[in-house]
Amino acid sequence: MRGVCYPERVSVLSWVRAGKQWVPFAARTAYYGTISVTVGPLTKDHRASLWAMRKWCQSSARALGIDVIGEGEENVPAGAFVYCSNHQSIVDVLVLGSFLPGDYKWAAKRSLLKIPFLGWHLKLAGHVPVDRGSGSRAAAQVIARFVEVLKDGKPLLVFPEGTRTESGSMKPFKNGGFHAAVRAGVPVVPVALQGTFDLMKRGARDTGADNDRRVRVVIGKPLFAKQEGKEAQRVADLRDRTHAAVAELLQSVGGSVEARGGSADEREARAVPAEALRDGAARPRSDA
Repeated sequence: MRGVCYPERVSVLSWVRAGKQWVPFAARTAYYGTISVTVGPLTKDHRASLWAMRKWCQSSARALGIDVIGEGEENVPAGAFVYCSNHQSIVDVLVLGSFLPGDYKWAAKRSLLKIPFLGWHLKLAGHVPVDRGSGSRAAAQVIARFVEVLKDGKPLLVFPEGTRTESGSMKPFKNGGFHAAVRAGVPVVPVALQGTFDLMKRGARDTGADNDRRVRVVIGKPLFAKQEGKEAQRVADLRDRTHAAVAELLQSVGGSVEARGGSADEREARAVPAEALRDGAARPRSDA
């Protein structure tokens, strides 16, 4: 019957579309990964690896039809600092890598280091592997590695929610990256990312055919830790102020913030205004 959409046909078309997107993506990963691991060690500060990463992100975003609209580059300070961004989708790294300035090191899920070419680049370029849920000792080792990166004068990129959002709304922040900022004495730069959740949410095979391809990235002004008080208090204060800053940026471009407590559906239905976070009406949890 004309006009009827059969599930089997939709499934086949989605697999075909996924193949058209991810087979060339794999080829680009191999191409730029090869440049990184062969030419990178021959250049000062592995600049060829940085160039390859940037080109990989930009070319992959273009090939996927993603229109990255960025603002706030003037807020990025010189030297070491911690980019703190919300996390909506698996394509966030491509989007951020297309726009964020600096030779920043990425807190990367350890399983990514097992992927040929990509993993080889991540190891060579000094990105930091992270094991989620691996215990307090492993978490302390990751924080120590973060501090080493910052004291070497390099920026760091972390997703302080810990994992991608399942609802599209920003979740509370964890402490790891803020411990590193306080111990290294560097500022945090809030970053809001909006649009990638609708483009490719968790479990999707590809970025779809009719999804909105526009993605917004907004960089906020640097935030500094307080100089007085115990470390735990300074970390919590910096975390909460950063969460409020990212929330405000995110809501300015149409995003939302997950309310504390309740079911996932209830949290999705209640977006907390950034003003409430700043006033202490809804504080993020304090776990590491």
